Amino acid sequence: MRLFLCAAAVLAAVLAVSCSRTEPAAASESSSASGGSPSAPPAAPISARQRIVFLGDSLTAGYGLDIEQSVPSLVQKHLDEEGYAYEVVNAGVSGDTSAGGLRRLDWSLDGDVRILVLELGANDGLRGLPVADMKKNLKSIIATAKARRIQVLLTGMEAPPNYGEAYTSEFRRAFRDIAAEEHVAFMPFYLYQVAGIPALNIADGMHPNPAGARTVEANLWRSLEPLLDKRNR
Repeated sequence: MRLFLCAAAVLAAVLAVSCSRTEPAAASESSSASGGSPSAPPAAPISARQRIVFLGDSLTAGYGLDIEQSVPSLVQKHLDEEGYAYEVVNAGVSGDTSAGGLRRLDWSLDGDVRILVLELGANDGLRGLPVADMKKNLKSIIATAKARRIQVLLTGMEAPPNYGEAYTSEFRRAFRDIAAEEHVAFMPFYLYQVAGIPALNIADGMHPNPAGARTVEANLWRSLEPLLDKRNR
């Protein structure tokens, strides 16, 4: 439990800083859960290759890192090294919530998407938004993906401890419940073995540095690899 509280406190700081430093449209999304979606990253050109889409917030976008150091880029490199022909799409937007991700889902799933890595909910927890609403949004995203025959890897998050143990426990449990109810692959905590470790974060002590991103990627790969089509090599 102590590890969870520490990680949650660090995660809250991560998101607070990333939201305060993002582009104006993303900052607007951070200020109101009912506002418009944060500005979307440029749409990637459609490729003939099968795609793996990372739908997330600043932790997916790679805040503080060069684009090639972000987790999705590291996954692309890992796939290339293993001989897989997938194309990884980084659909991370700093400050995004589960509602924002749902609103931009359709264009994020352009192309021949086979796997969706769903890394959303952290900003919901940062703002203390209703867990039931977050759960509904994430399940809607998963339902849309399933309807398109897209496999889903859901990554868990932690809420900051200042909302109380009841909220943080409900928040943590929501991800596990979704994974069980929807029968999707699950990574319990995206920042596992990274949150709160100075050597794995950039100078602000809150965002994963290149080494931290590599740790996240290594942990995520263990959940992602079983979803890969071995024929796509």
